[in-house]
Formats: sequence, structure tokens, C-alpha cells
Amino acid sequence: MARKLTKNQQRRVQQNQQQRARRAQQDTTQLPDDSQLGPEQPGIIISRYGAQADVEPRGQHGTLKRCFLRANIGSVVTGDEVVWRDSSGDDNGVIVATQPRQSALYRPDNRGALRPVAANIDRIFIVVAPEPEPFANLIDRYLVAAENQNIEAILLLNKCDLLSSNNGNAIEQLVEPYEKLGYPLLKLSAKTAAGDDFEIEPLKQMLVGKTSVFVGQSGVGKSSLINALLPGVDTAVGELSEARAKGTHTTTTAKLFHLNLSNDNHAGRLIDSPGIREFGLWHLEPQQVAEGFVELRPLLGHCQFRDCRHEQEPGCALLAAEQRGDISPQRLESYRRILGSL
Repeated sequence: MARKLTKNQQRRVQQNQQQRARRAQQDTTQLPDDSQLGPEQPGIIISRYGAQADVEPRGQHGTLKRCFLRANIGSVVTGDEVVWRDSSGDDNGVIVATQPRQSALYRPDNRGALRPVAANIDRIFIVVAPEPEPFANLIDRYLVAAENQNIEAILLLNKCDLLSSNNGNAIEQLVEPYEKLGYPLLKLSAKTAAGDDFEIEPLKQMLVGKTSVFVGQSGVGKSSLINALLPGVDTAVGELSEARAKGTHTTTTAKLFHLNLSNDNHAGRLIDSPGIREFGLWHLEPQQVAEGFVELRPLLGHCQFRDCRHEQEPGCALLAAEQRGDISPQRLESYRRILGSL
């Protein structure tokens, strides 16, 4: 069910839409005509900014072309492979086509509509930390999204230098079910030097040869991890709000970085995504959500009743598995919560 907006909210939404329309019209008038454009060539989207995007020509690492988007090419996001044409006389260009995506990560926008954040991802690193407080349901939502896109998911516990007797047990209880399910777990800290506990070297090895994305709540240290992996990038790092212990949104748009983690200049790509506190799965069917929980897959279709809601029904295969200890109560409750949000 769509969220009902107040009159003030409706007015702000209308004003924002009008501003976007004016900007789009202004950007369109700046498009050069075909006589000013060079031949078609492949490239990759490094970052998207409204009606424009930074494109890196294939094989030219570090070279960026600010390109306008043709109105008929649809959505373009970081990681997309595109076809573009150079504009003579300046450093701009025009994106004229997009290539099919192998995978995509979606998130809800301010109006509740889903939009892609990044494309062509091999691995999702779900970043959590002792502060701000992590939530299992958000982790599970990322895992469901990853499973439905056939993207490898890895749980990354950052800021391990903040683990203490006060929060250590709760964190261990949070991550234990995922380790039992076979999801890799990395424990590290972006502030830890090489050779110390929780050093970043294991993360570097997992990034080699892949296109990866960091996702998670704001304030868990995604930008700090990128600064540690790529010294000199100086990605903005926000301080946690002491009042509410929630992170400030320091990354406003997804951006792709090239990683030189070995002698190979194409060792890996890393996409930093905006921090979010909610992750919608409204575009998935209930069956897809269930299949996103790997431990539920073998049980689907084995309940006594076809329309079983997996709550109190007799003959429920999921409830029986929970009683045997085959399913974590935390995960089963998370599954129910996600179903209830569809």
C-alpha cells in the first residue's frame, strides 16, 4: 500500500518534479547534434548525475567523459556498459545505447519507487558494524536481493576495534546464523594497520578480479574502507550522530573505483553505494522472497496446505524445521516480516 502524503509533502514532491523537468529540458538543449559527434565506442558508467553521467572509455582507466543521456535509452547506473560518442571540441559526449546487464542492485527512492543503484556486480559485501546498531532484517533483505540476482554475498563486520564486553555477545549472535548457512564472514577494521588483528588484507584478496559493491546502513564505515583500500581517494567520511547513533549520509550517488591490488592493473572494481536504512523488495514475488532464504528452498512445497502462511498451520514444513533447529528463529521471523512488507 502506498504511503499517504501530507499536503506539504505533496507540494514538495511536485516542486521537485518541476525542477527536475526544467533541468532535464535544459540538459537536452545542450546535446550536440550528430555532426558534432565521433564514432560509437564502448565505455562503462563510473557515476551518474541526473541527466548526465561520467563515462570511462574502454581501456582508458582514469579517463572520464561527462556525457549527456539520450532520452530514449532508459535507466543508466554505475557499472552499466554503454555505447557513447565523443563530442568534438570539448571533453563531453553522448550516451547513445546501453548493453544488457548481468545483474543489478535496486533500492527504493524517496517516493517508494524502486530504482537500480549499480549494475553488473559479481559480489555484494554487506557491511555491518557494532555502531550503528545492526539489524538482521536489513541483512536478510540484502541477501534475498543478492540470491535473486545470483550475486555472491559476503558479510563484512567492520569497526571490530569497537567490539567490547558490552556489545560482543550481541554481535556474535547476530552473525552466527549466517556463518552456519555458509555465507563468508570477514571481521576487520578500516583503522587497523597491516599485521594487526582485523587487518584489511583478507578483504583485498576477495576483491581481486571481481566487480564488488559495498552496501549497508549509513555510518558503518563503507567510505572509510574505500579510503583504506585506495589511499588518496579521500572519500568523504561522516561522523556518527551522538544523539541517535545513526550514520550521516556521506555518499549520495554510487561511484565505481578501479582497484590495483596486484601487478594486474585490472585487478578489480569496487562500487560504493549510498547508505540506506531501508531496503525494499516490493518488486519480488513471495516465491522469490522464499527462495532468497537459502535454508527454506528445500522445504518449499512440502507443507500440508498449499496456502500455508508458515505461522501456526499444522503440517507446516518450515515450523517443523524450526522446531528441529534446522532454521534460525531470527531468520524465519525476518522472512515473515519481509512477506508482510510486500
